[in-house]
Amino acid sequence: MVLEPRKLPAEPFRLIVFDLDGTLIDSRADLTHSVNAMLRYLHRPELPEDVIASYIGNGVAMLVQRALGDPADPTLLNDAVAYFLAYYREHKLDNTYVYPGMLPLLDALRNHPQRPLMAVLTNKPVGPSKAICEALGLADGMFRIYGGDSFATKKPDALGLQTLLREANVEPHQAVMVGDSDVDVLVAKNAGTFSIGCSFGLSPHTLEIMPPNILVDAPLDLIPLLVG
Repeated sequence: MVLEPRKLPAEPFRLIVFDLDGTLIDSRADLTHSVNAMLRYLHRPELPEDVIASYIGNGVAMLVQRALGDPADPTLLNDAVAYFLAYYREHKLDNTYVYPGMLPLLDALRNHPQRPLMAVLTNKPVGPSKAICEALGLADGMFRIYGGDSFATKKPDALGLQTLLREANVEPHQAVMVGDSDVDVLVAKNAGTFSIGCSFGLSPHTLEIMPPNILVDAPLDLIPLLVG
């Protein structure tokens, strides 16, 4: 089911699914440093932060592939991905932080009288995703934390979001996907849920191409939409 653009429902959501990078956390610096470490390892020129940020959102393999200029050699790509992951696991929390206002929002949702279920659905591998959420105080109250390797497919394929809907026993119209890129809007459309776009994230330009149901400019703008 694909939803046409429309306003959010009057009833509170029963399931709220958050993207991670560019939505809950600003991980731009650590991802940039990890990509450039990989490029140095391969004796390639480093890339500017803004360029690397534009590559984020479709998982590690695609991030590395784009940073390398779409190489045809699978061995090179596999080696680059392995190096990136090893470096990132060690440096994922060097500079990464929770967006100001996001922790108060999550706290308000945890204490909401109707207690909506919350989850994280990211294309980042699940291992570092869980570690980041736990270290930064985001894991508490999360119904599930799923990553790009939790399922056979990644966002924008609907499998991950559909799994969350089924596990939460929630209908699509009772759920919302909150994210900063067209990938998050597309997965919401593909699963039949609502979508909220975050223009403060890493890929706001893509939300112009694929508009969400509602666009917010700061984490605190989510409070009246999700908490009431």
